Amino acid sequence: MSLTKRYATLFFTLFIVFPALALGQSLMMATTTSTDNTGLLDKLAPKFKQDTGITLKWTAVGTGKALEIGRNCDVDVLMVHAPAAEKKFVKNGYGVDRTQIMYNDFVIIGPAGDPAGIKGMATGAAMQQIAGKNALFVSRGDDSGTNKKERSLWDKAGVDLPAKAKWYLETGQGMISTIRVASERDGYTLTDRGTYIKYAHNHDGNPDLKVLVEGDPVLFNQYSAIAINPERCKSVKYDLAKQFISWITSEDIQEFIGNYKLLGKQLFTPNAGN
Repeated sequence: MSLTKRYATLFFTLFIVFPALALGQSLMMATTTSTDNTGLLDKLAPKFKQDTGITLKWTAVGTGKALEIGRNCDVDVLMVHAPAAEKKFVKNGYGVDRTQIMYNDFVIIGPAGDPAGIKGMATGAAMQQIAGKNALFVSRGDDSGTNKKERSLWDKAGVDLPAKAKWYLETGQGMISTIRVASERDGYTLTDRGTYIKYAHNHDGNPDLKVLVEGDPVLFNQYSAIAINPERCKSVKYDLAKQFISWITSEDIQEFIGNYKLLGKQLFTPNAGN
């Protein structure tokens, strides 16, 4: 066999066995600000490229916006954290293959002096106390997974959504920015623990806002991946989306996620297959 034919045969073999690697394709994902702000995706993307040859690109927005982007067929896969909205998204035919990836929890944070006196309270009691004392609460107000959770917590606490209350401030921004506003205004806010750890890391482990309410089962925070339905969005790269979901739920990558830490603290707990 000539040298030219050997190279041609080798290229054909690579193309068949590793099509994404041979073509250098890219996968577009809409995800939450928490997976971006924490730095997790900055660690995962190079590994995904190394393992598959696929370049992972993403836009970090609230879960509500990510679902909207998915409905518009503008991405191939989602990684989000609002289970009820995700299940509705799949039921309505926009997504397929919803798969659990990892979880952490939400926490209520606030000034160290805790003017509303909520430290150690159950979540519902803490929300009632904040409202009863008109203590400043800073909300993302952006229909993100965190914002959806916050609204559900007010509802569970029997408090009408205080959108027009003087003590309630909506930023319309991501989590880190919202925490920054709460810090500047000595207010309370709800955040996922991973982003809080990143915030604490950015302040050398001594942030202005402290975790005051935690450990309540209602604060559980599940992250999942969803492929965009190729029957509805003909241009999406469904095969690459499936490859990403298979990769991120693999044993090695689940272990990598579990070992990702800042300040010696685990940001996410892998739970694919559970």
